[in-house]
Parts: sequence; C-alpha cells; structure tokens
Amino acid sequence: MTNGVRKAFSCGDSNVTMKQQIITLDVSGNGSRQLDSMFAQELVLKQRSELLHALCSSGSAEHLERVLDILLAHGELIWEEYQNIQVPGRALYTNARQLLDLVYTKGVDTCEVFLYALKQALPEVQVAGITFSGCCESPEENITQSPSTQTLLTHRPSLIRKLQGCIDGALEALTVSGHFTSGDCDEVRIPIYTPSQQARRLLDHVRPKGESAAKVILHYVQQNKETESSLTQEKLPLSKEFLKYQKKLSSSLSAQSHFLSTYGGTSHMPLDDIYTEVQLELGHDCAEAHAPLGLEDIVGTAGTVNVEADTVLVSGEAGSGKSTLLQRLHLLWTRGTALRDFLFLFPFSCRKLNSEHRELSVQELLFQHCCWPDREQEEIFQFMLDHPHLILFTFDGLDELKQSFSDEHRLCCPTQRAPAHILLFNLIQGSLMKGVWKVVTSRPEAVGPLLRKHLRKEVLLKGFSPSEIDCFVKKHHSDPTVAAKILESLQTNTALLGLCHSPVLCWIVSQCHKELLGCEEGKLQTITDIYMMILQHFLQHHCPLKSSVEMGWFQKHLKTVLHLGQLAFDGIGTTCYIFSCTHLETCGVTENDICMGFLVQSKDMSSCHNKHYEFLHVTLQCFFAALYIVLSVDTDRLTILKLFELQDRSETSQSNKCFGACLRTTNQHVRLPGVEATAAEKPNLQITATFVSGLLSQHYRSMWLQCCPQTMMEKKIKQVSKCLSKGMQKHFKSIPQPVAGEKKSMHAMPGFVWLIKCIYEMQDIRIAKGAVTNLEVDHLKLTYCNIGPVECTALAYVLQHLKSPVGLQLDNNTVGDVGVEQLLPCMHICNSLYLRNNNITDRGICKLIVKVIECENFQKIALFNNKLTDACTQHFCHLLKTKQNFLSLRRSKAACRGAEMQSFAAVIRALGK
Repeated sequence: MTNGVRKAFSCGDSNVTMKQQIITLDVSGNGSRQLDSMFAQELVLKQRSELLHALCSSGSAEHLERVLDILLAHGELIWEEYQNIQVPGRALYTNARQLLDLVYTKGVDTCEVFLYALKQALPEVQVAGITFSGCCESPEENITQSPSTQTLLTHRPSLIRKLQGCIDGALEALTVSGHFTSGDCDEVRIPIYTPSQQARRLLDHVRPKGESAAKVILHYVQQNKETESSLTQEKLPLSKEFLKYQKKLSSSLSAQSHFLSTYGGTSHMPLDDIYTEVQLELGHDCAEAHAPLGLEDIVGTAGTVNVEADTVLVSGEAGSGKSTLLQRLHLLWTRGTALRDFLFLFPFSCRKLNSEHRELSVQELLFQHCCWPDREQEEIFQFMLDHPHLILFTFDGLDELKQSFSDEHRLCCPTQRAPAHILLFNLIQGSLMKGVWKVVTSRPEAVGPLLRKHLRKEVLLKGFSPSEIDCFVKKHHSDPTVAAKILESLQTNTALLGLCHSPVLCWIVSQCHKELLGCEEGKLQTITDIYMMILQHFLQHHCPLKSSVEMGWFQKHLKTVLHLGQLAFDGIGTTCYIFSCTHLETCGVTENDICMGFLVQSKDMSSCHNKHYEFLHVTLQCFFAALYIVLSVDTDRLTILKLFELQDRSETSQSNKCFGACLRTTNQHVRLPGVEATAAEKPNLQITATFVSGLLSQHYRSMWLQCCPQTMMEKKIKQVSKCLSKGMQKHFKSIPQPVAGEKKSMHAMPGFVWLIKCIYEMQDIRIAKGAVTNLEVDHLKLTYCNIGPVECTALAYVLQHLKSPVGLQLDNNTVGDVGVEQLLPCMHICNSLYLRNNNITDRGICKLIVKVIECENFQKIALFNNKLTDACTQHFCHLLKTKQNFLSLRRSKAACRGAEMQSFAAVIRALGK
C-alpha cells in the first residue's frame, strides 16, 4: 500500500464531494488516508449490485480474474483465498459474490485496493456509474529483489500480459528444464481457455513446483522481452538526427490524430473526448475466435494463423469505425502509451495513394507521404532496412484502392521505383521490407483469397454494443439531459437502436438530435431514414425555414443535391473519393454547395494553392449518388438495372465496367486503359443500391413528385421492384435438391443479405411477400454472414411472410440482444433457431423465450458460447414446462450451474416421466 495522496472520484454523490473537501485539507498526514479508506469500505457495501454487474455482465470470467491478479500482486489475497474464490465449475456470479464478501470482511485497506483493481482491470464502459474512493500505486517491477515464487504473485498481472502471447515457448522452456511433463502442458493448453487464462493456469502450475521452476519462467519472460525488443533506444547508438526525425514524425502524427477526423472534422472534437471502444474479435479461422480483444492485441500474437506473415487485416463494414480505430492507435503511439516496441509508425491513406501517379521507391513513399527527415535521409532509411521489426505501417481503406490486390508484380529492391499500389502490394506480402509490421483496414468483401494467404491474422470490427452506444452518446453530448433524451428515444425504437450498432449511424443520430427528438415516434426505421435526417439537418441549418417539417425544404435545395449527387455518382462508378476543383466545376458544384457542409477539404491532398474535397463519409457519397440516380433525368435508363446486377458478377469487374458505361464520364474520371476495376467498388455500389431502394419507398414518393415527373418515378420504382424479385428468384433456383432423407437447405450466397436489406428499405409488404413466395426450404443457413441487429430487422421483415416453417441458422454473427429482439416478428414461422457465438445475454434470451412460447412451430434452439448466466435458467425451465412439443435445447455447460442447474435437471426429469 502506498502513502501517496489519494484522489476521490465523484459521480454526483454529495457525500463524495464532502469527503473530497475534507481530504484536501489534510494531504500531508494520515488523516486523509484513513478517511479515504473508510469511505472505500462503505462504497464496496453500498455499490454491491453495481460491482457485481461490472464484474459479471460481460459473461466472461476475464474481468474477475484480472481483479484477482491485482489483489494477489498487492498481497491483499493469500493463495488459499484465491483458490477458494476460483472454484472450477462454479457460477461466475457466485465467485464474484464470494470475492465481495471477502474483500469487505478484510477491511478498509483491502477495499481500497479492490476499487483500484476494478478501475484498472475493467473497460471504462463497464465501470460507468461506479464511484471510486481513491487509487493506490502499482508496485514497481523488480524481479530480482524477492524469491522467485513470490515474484510470480507480486508481478502476476504483468507476467500474464507478457506470457499470453508466448505460451508454447514458455511451456517448452519448462519442459526442457524438467519441471513440466506433457500432462502439465496439456492442462495449460486446454482449448476453451483464452490466452490470458492459459497464462494464469501456467503460473498456477509453476508455483507449486518450487523456486527453480519459478526462476525458469522468469528467466524465459526476461529473455523473451529482450528478444522482442532487443534494439531499444537506450541500447541503440541513435544519432541526434535520428532522434530528431523520430520526434518530428511523432509530432506530425500527433497533430493529425488529435481531433476526430473520421467524419470530416465537422465538430472539431478531440479524439480523447469522443473515442469509444468497439467490439473486436479475431478472425473466424483462428482458435481464439470470439475472444475479446483490446487495441494492442491487434499487433499481438493472439490469433496468429501465419507466423511467416507480417500483415494484420482489420476488417469491418462501412461505418464500423476502422479509420477511427487506426487514428486512436496512432495517437496512443505518439504518447508512448501503446505500441512501445515500434520506434517508427508510418500512416498511409489508400485514398491519397489513389491520387499518386508517379513511380516511387519505398524510401520516397515513406518520406514524401508521411514525414521528411531534415538531414541524413539515407542513414535513417538504412536503419529501417536493418531493423524492420521496429517499424509499423498502417494502410487505411484498402477497399478504396483503385486496383485489386495482386502478387504478380514482385519487387525486392527498396530503391526500385514502381507505382504506389505495386509498392503497397509488395509490402503487404513481404517481398519488400520483410519483417515490418503492417496493419491494413478494409471492408471484408474487398479481401479475396489471394490477399488472405499473406495475412498474419484478421481482426473483425463488430461495431458498438448497446453499452458502447450509451457511452458514445454521453460523450457526444456534454448536456446529460440531452444525452438521456436521445438514449430514451433509442430504447423506445429498437429498430433505430439496431441501426446505431454502426458507429457512423450513431454519430449521425447524435449529430441530428434535434431532428430525432422532434420526429414522430417510430418514424426512423431504415438506414435511408437516418441519412434523410442528416440531409435535412445540414440543409436547414445552412438556410433555416420557418417550419422544420415544411415539405419545401428539399425542393428549395434540389440544384445543390443534384450537383453533389452527380459528383458522388461519377466518383462511385470510378473509385474516386477525393475531388479536385476541376471535378467540382464539371459537375456544377458551387461555393455555396460546398458551404452546405457535405464536402470537406481533404487534409491529405489539399494545399494553399490546390484544394481537394471529399464527402464527410463514403456512405454519404453513396447516399448522394443514390439521390442522383432517383431524381436526375440525365442518368441512363439502364443505370438501375446494372446497379442491381452486382450479385451475378461478384467475382469479376464486369459489373463495374457495365455500370461505368452508364456514367457521364469526364476526362478527370476516365479509368486508365488496362487498369482493372477493384472488387472493392462492389460494396459501395451495393450501398448505393440500398439507398436507391429506400429513396423509392412509399414514404418519400410524395416528396419526389415535387421535383421530377411522376412517370419517370413510377418507372424507376417498377425497375427496382423487378430487380429485387429477379435477384431473389435466382438465389432460390440455385438451391440444390436435398439428399434422400435429409432436409432441403439453403446456404446464403453473396448478395442474399444485401437483397433482403434492399427489400426492407423499400418498406413495401407486397415486395416482401413476393420475394419469398417461391422459397421452399426446410433450413436457411446464414452463418458467418456479418448478421447484426440491422440485418436481423430486415430478415424478420421478409421471412415473416414465408408459407412454411423454416430452421434459421445464424451461428457466428453479432446478433446480440438487440438483434434477437428484432427477430421476434418472424419467430412464428421458425421451427428452430441456431444462435451460437452471438454475444447474447440473459436479457435477449428472456425476451426470445417469452415470444417462442406463443409460437406453435418453434421446437429447437441452440445457444452455445454466448454470455448467458444462471439467471436465465428459470426461463428455460418455464419454456420446457409450457411447450410440450419442444424437442431440443442446446446450451453450453459453463452457463448452467449450481442450484439453477439442479432445477433445470429436475424439470427435464419430470418431462421424461
């Protein structure tokens, strides 16, 4: 325990404020420490339910185990007490309750360390609303001043962090030294454990084996640390110019990263004030898939599938927060709080590389695009070539690169000049500067098998969870009253809450809070609704009308919309996201149009003499392109037909070339001869098609009739409806005939979920019914299809019109509690539901069970690897008692223990009789 000054963290409690005032009067003696500690014990008792929720709400034991690690390290728990809490097979809540009982009984000092441990071990969103009395200082790491077995305890948290990425190497060292047998290794490597749990189990097995075994593992950790960062600034003979360049690079990157830049910097909001963690998971093909990840785990060893590769892919849908995540990593590196093993970090924007027409060497690429050394350029670059493992490159938006990934043009010489995309491809595959770590962001559709074989691992960005939506909205609005009203609106409109799963949509909702709170309840249902809201927000903010609901607001700004729409339309068809002033003039975009706020200057490309512009977000560019397709009389009659034929041409660039034939091309937008379109264009065209569907819904038709001929609008509506119907029928025709004795199954093909979303955006029940009229399958499989709450809403809207019951398999997605609630309207037509690995908690399952009890067809449910606890077992018992025709309930053993398990088993026995 430290004798340093303690700080009180107040969350609005008057007692907390009073205690803070008393403490500040006595900072030199023991009086403040005693008051603070006594207050800590009161907090543990008064906040018991909140503390339990913080420790257990994730459904994982990881948070509880981190707290226990810190308590052991501080000596507040002895080994026997730790073992009494960590009883294998016992419910998580039971373990947490026993810890709270023990902490309170042990007195004020232990309570204070416990609160410190909780604040250190849990994410910010998990401890929101909990009051902390103060923080003690972590013990200094000095593994040579105490017995090795004791060091395993006092430095347990840091040892676990260092070991979880090198479990196999540590086990090998213990085996070679004779301290571990193959049986000991098997006990540690149990597959159900996360890397951190395996590290804890390893330390737990080492400690009883005595001092010599402890010395082996400590020596291994120290040696491994020196190997990983054998060249630190202290050990390297770094020149003054070298250190000066490093500081210049860091300073430049810090300035670029300080303010949120994802949405064009419209609010000039510091990244620290708004950044909210998103859900991160490892790729599906690794053993630790679905394990929770932190930011630094992106460049950690967890999830490695190819140890020879150096490239990490961060994939996520448009608006899922990829660029913001990289920006956060950059900022943390400049502060020295993350990625400390890297001496240099070079950030690249693929949008900017699109505009690079010169041939460059790697050295020119680094120095001209990131930061130029004032002196000794050759010496600095040579150092990088000699020590590539100390360098990190980040490439944001690989899906926006004009060229598809290819490994045909191999380069090995870093001084040889080549087009920027060739350099990028060779860096990714390791032909150039082998050993440099690369982090690349992209939408998943743009990543083919050719690129995947060069990946070290893949990290999936899953957007916001409900608690993260809550955190983001509160950060966005300093006025808690406004934040509370927005969150209340989201809770009453679960379809809108599901849309906010996407960070970009959450930002729009927060930005347009006045429009949100002023609209009718339930009015905002689709993605198109959200983007129409931001369109109205910007247009009326620039030129306000007397009535916010006046229909003339759009007609008044029709020319601006069409000018921006043509710019967006041309850009989407030619993979152009940064526009010169010439581009703007060609499309008739005026200074007044720019002032509306949809376009912002591109920081990467603009200079005082040559301005370049980009849309606030690529999805906003897709939205304006869709507006142009719907409203313009200049678009080719085949534009809509070509736009909706994408699912037929998913593996070629032909769809984009055909769509390009419908564009009013200009000299600035013509694709260079021989340069094939990237597969990345397909996702943006799909988003554009989704917006076209939404804009042609019944809700907006009266608005458009004021702007364009009715006959033209009716023709476009008929075209889209026909395309959606034909697209669905082609999917159904491809379903193979079932093997004799087996059910007829349909595996979702690329484009199926997209078509479903388009149908939902149109909000036309006739189209939804017609879409599934000829679907006759017993089982619909949608595993690994990025199904989140938004997709669940669309699926329920369409599938509820099926004629015959179907089994719905949604394993390995991100359905979550909100998605489960969105699926309820189609439960009457489901006879089975598979929801393995979907981050579902007791809350979502309880609502599901209440619904399916009323559904005659429903007979089977599978829920392995979710975040369920004993608390929902009573609902399963009620389900089995009520539904006599229920056939199968599959739930992981870990989620069904204790007294609830006995009750559950009793019901099953009674049903058997």
